[in-house]
Amino acid sequence: MSLRLGDTAPDFTAETTEGTIDFHEWLGDGWGMLMSHPADFTPVCTTELGSVGGLKEQFAKRDTKAIVVSVDSVEDHRAWSRDIEQTQGCAPNFPIIGDADRTVAELYDMIHPNAGDTSTVRSVFIIDPNRKIRMTLTYPKSAGRNFDEILRVIDSMQLTDNYKVTTPANWQDGDDVIVLPSLSNEQAREMFPVGFDELTPYLRMTRQPNK
Repeated sequence: MSLRLGDTAPDFTAETTEGTIDFHEWLGDGWGMLMSHPADFTPVCTTELGSVGGLKEQFAKRDTKAIVVSVDSVEDHRAWSRDIEQTQGCAPNFPIIGDADRTVAELYDMIHPNAGDTSTVRSVFIIDPNRKIRMTLTYPKSAGRNFDEILRVIDSMQLTDNYKVTTPANWQDGDDVIVLPSLSNEQAREMFPVGFDELTPYLRMTRQPNK
């Protein structure tokens, strides 16, 4: 059965480019992004891992660790990292899991059933400090991921975990947010002293509360 939002992220022990890790222990008290890539020494994946390496500070600002898995070996990952640094200007600065036996890929249902091979699809799992899966994305092998969007959703989840708001379409950090419909107007006025704009009884916009 596929993993669903709210499920506990499966734990595992694996060899990585940064040594042996226990996944839950490695996550610590923060957030995590587990992403898969189809294979080493492939063009789209090279650009993706370089992009994630260049975003290390952005992930750190969000208390989020990145980790990557594919069905190739740790030795291949290390050799490939030199190509990533040469072509993308940034080497991977996060662990890459060697998953030749597909243990992690199968735990997280990363093998595309109709792809004709045993490589992983481009999956992303965002995991919160309670080890719960909060977001999943699966891209086709031909399309590189948009990491700005992944960071945007992490911002939204971390905001809405702490305030009684949700975020509208195309929201960016600092934009107005939606007051939860479960709050009465009286409760909303108390909770959001800057006020809100009532577009409809169920759509009330207010300033982002932590800005």
